[in-house]
Amino acid sequence: MNNHGASFIKEDPWRIFRIMAEFVDSFETLSRISPAVTIFGSARMPRKSHWYQAAETLARELAKNNLTVITGGGPGIMEAANKGAALGKGKSVGLNIELPHEQQGNRYTNVPIHFHYFFARKVCFAKYSLAFVFMPGGFGTLDEFAEIITLVQTRRIPQFPLILFGKKFWRGALRWMKAEMIKPGYIGQHDLDVVRLTDDPHEAVKIILDYEREVGAPETVPMAFS
Repeated sequence: MNNHGASFIKEDPWRIFRIMAEFVDSFETLSRISPAVTIFGSARMPRKSHWYQAAETLARELAKNNLTVITGGGPGIMEAANKGAALGKGKSVGLNIELPHEQQGNRYTNVPIHFHYFFARKVCFAKYSLAFVFMPGGFGTLDEFAEIITLVQTRRIPQFPLILFGKKFWRGALRWMKAEMIKPGYIGQHDLDVVRLTDDPHEAVKIILDYEREVGAPETVPMAFS
């Protein structure tokens, strides 16, 4: 048996148990929360930034309307959203990931959950949310947007509101998608209809609350991967 085969026998079956444990622990905790909104955005956003303040305001208003706020649990926009949710006396969930640089849990989460695997964490973002807000950010934010809109497009999750917060930041990306993806037919004419663009935290909250009212009471809100 080569070294790779020996390594599989020694390590991979145990890795499967670790993956299962992450799903079991996170599902058990998140299944008890009220309908949630996930807020994505840059971990490097300074606290004095307009976007930091907007994320805090948005999360506080969501919490006041009995919506749980979920973030990646780190600094920047994640910290702002968790802070707003905590100040709004709501559940402030942080799905923190172990990284060698940059990512450290913020002190505003009152429901902290820790992950080793990115894919387990990403499932939890999608599974327990009824709307998603994408603040300005980097590759991670783009990755989450692409994944969530793909899940909507392929009908793996309902057509939840996908809110791109920051018109100046996102408008160029939307123009590119329309010109280089819709026009040649790589995506459908209506695949971007679920996306909403805003600069106003209160408008974002209204979009989410309107969707919640449209689909029914909190306990009947359709969840992802049900």
